[in-house]
Amino acid sequence: MLKRITSARSVQVAAGVLIAAYLKLVYRTSRFTIEPPDIYERIDREQPVILAFWHGQHFLTPFIKRPYHRARVLISRHRDGEINAQAAERLGIGTIRGSGDTKGKFHVKGGATAFRAMLQSLEQGINVALTADVPKISRRCGLGVVKLAQQSGRPIVPVAIATRYRKVMRSWDRAAVNLPFGPGAAVAGDPIFVAADADRDGLEAARLAVEQALEACTARAYEIVDGPAR
Repeated sequence: MLKRITSARSVQVAAGVLIAAYLKLVYRTSRFTIEPPDIYERIDREQPVILAFWHGQHFLTPFIKRPYHRARVLISRHRDGEINAQAAERLGIGTIRGSGDTKGKFHVKGGATAFRAMLQSLEQGINVALTADVPKISRRCGLGVVKLAQQSGRPIVPVAIATRYRKVMRSWDRAAVNLPFGPGAAVAGDPIFVAADADRDGLEAARLAVEQALEACTARAYEIVDGPAR
């Protein structure tokens, strides 16, 4: 019964509206530190870019977009994904529907169509955002984002956003639900390019570079909001 209820279009739209409104509240009542301070100047020089972040740490990513930026985000076709898509669109982010790579099988769950749509978006000068981790394996970067960079020629920019007040869920992705009225941090790493002729070893090296950069950005974001770990 719960699945039928959450699959109803009216319920998905209403949930998306409520989530978007809540995230606006969190963003507007949080005091954000941006690192590095000139990140927008750096990104603007490289646009369009591929923004990569960890699953479960992504709720506030729509707010890193500036009014002059065009952006689309990859969201799954799952019913929960439809709610996320409704929220994203109300926050000014276009959507591309489909899942990331599942053991390299881009044909699964609309992955091939989504991959082509991301390539087309980048060709049109539109930034693309997606989670980098392998589905159901937290904090392990998959090859999907790396292959997208290889085929598009556009750089990957690792991003992490954190707030001091949060609720960490007991889910596979350790999703952090951001809470309002506290300090926040948005941290970006250096752009990572992937050579068009990269072989298997080159792709693996790029994958590890993205994974390590995301871990570093995440650690730094939490250090800013929570203070240095003891």
